Amino acid sequence: MPAGGFVVGDGQKAYPGKLTPFVLFTCVVAAMGGLIFGYDIGISGGVTSMPSFLRRFFPSVYRKQQEDATKNQYCQYDSPTLTLFTSSLYLAALVSSLVASTVTRKFGRRLSMLFGGILFCAGALINGFAKHVWMLIVGRILLGFGIGFANQSVPLYLSEMAPYKYRGALNIGFQLSITIGILVAEVLNYFFAKIKGGWGWRLSLGGAVVPALIITLGSLVLPDTPNSMIERGQHEEAKTKLRRIRGVDDVSQEFDDLVAASKESQSIEHPWTNLLRRKYRPHLTMAIMIPFFQQLTGINVIMFYAPVLFNTIGFTTDASLMSAVVTGSVNVAATLVSIYGVDKWGRRFLFLEGGTQMLICQAVVAACIGAKFGVDGTPGELPKWYAIVVVTFICIYVAGFAWSWGPLGWLVPSEIFPLEIRSAAQSITVSVNMIFTFIIAQIFLTMLCHLKFGLFLVFAFFVVVMSIFVYIFLPETKGIPIEEMGQVWRSHWYWSRFVEDGEYGNGLEMGKSSNQGTKRV
Repeated sequence: MPAGGFVVGDGQKAYPGKLTPFVLFTCVVAAMGGLIFGYDIGISGGVTSMPSFLRRFFPSVYRKQQEDATKNQYCQYDSPTLTLFTSSLYLAALVSSLVASTVTRKFGRRLSMLFGGILFCAGALINGFAKHVWMLIVGRILLGFGIGFANQSVPLYLSEMAPYKYRGALNIGFQLSITIGILVAEVLNYFFAKIKGGWGWRLSLGGAVVPALIITLGSLVLPDTPNSMIERGQHEEAKTKLRRIRGVDDVSQEFDDLVAASKESQSIEHPWTNLLRRKYRPHLTMAIMIPFFQQLTGINVIMFYAPVLFNTIGFTTDASLMSAVVTGSVNVAATLVSIYGVDKWGRRFLFLEGGTQMLICQAVVAACIGAKFGVDGTPGELPKWYAIVVVTFICIYVAGFAWSWGPLGWLVPSEIFPLEIRSAAQSITVSVNMIFTFIIAQIFLTMLCHLKFGLFLVFAFFVVVMSIFVYIFLPETKGIPIEEMGQVWRSHWYWSRFVEDGEYGNGLEMGKSSNQGTKRV
């Protein structure tokens, strides 16, 4: 049979196969790797708004919060040590993602997930039993190592296992797990904060052991992807696995393309250096710009510090935690919308619609906070309806992110890289994501103190820029087999000048038989 597959009406290659219960099960289990990332995002802001936690580890912040003389609500949480507690995790994730690239490529996606679960579990235990600030920081660093490994391997695993027609929906399962992790953490924070004796924060931090065990045990029962098995020379096992995954006996078309991609991959001795080649310019650009813009939407300001933010705009501790639960619920529901629509409406439509929605909401929230707090941060008495308006628009903003830049920020990079640079490029994506998550987490409270409500306008500006970037430079990738993604760059008005005829390797030209020996263009 021709290795090149067959061509459907729109000129795209199609492989036989269906969504089998086996592949659905494996993708659901693998996607649970997002729980550890989401749980941490949700738990951090909650514990840093608990008075008992602040009193024990960050007494200067606690005193500033309690003093009646402190009128400026914008600056009550401004503490370098407190932000280091939150952001140290993301610096560790940045470092570990570079190591995880090699592990993921040489030993498979499953082992990388296993390492992520074990490291995250160790960090959760240290944080749960912490008695000093340094123990919190060490625990956070281990959590970061775990997240670096998981975020490197899980999106790749999902993109490689899923049939191309359902790749978007199954890959977004990772983002759905992140949102579920956030919601669970925020609900737990709400109830643990009520525990008498003020030790509920230990349960919040230590509870991260549960999602860590889920990904650890899950990685032990999951099969490796055919792509990864071929990459490590296990061709017969990979072909058998591919038959089971696709639910058909004849998988020679897709298998031969995967083998061709693997041969191209093995000819690359230095994938990191190879990323700098001209023909990979579009891939490298997306690996950097998409996670860069994802963090500059301002979402982590909301999700990290939702309780802190709501507390700052006048809610009590209980009310701020409950408001965070509300935004977390919206986050989960909106991600389900993305799962439904990503393979129907396309990536570009969701990116642009979500950007427009976030822009409007950020402008409204900035106006609401600015009108009530002014520049001196003294709101006086906040009417209930006013608080409801702010929370409503923050929820609409979260919904816009959750069905666009949230899931697509992980999906699109993981599906556009050819096999020979896939692990290295995914590592770039995770690293850029983590370094800007670190920067935002580290400077947010200081920026809030100095820029006040103008901070939301800064993020609104970046939403405009990133929407323009998507409109001009990002091609549509829905419905294209992962090993045939080169065609989207060859047909793009701008990127085609970098991916020239005969330059894009890993396989045979679409629709041509293997005995023709014609390289893809």
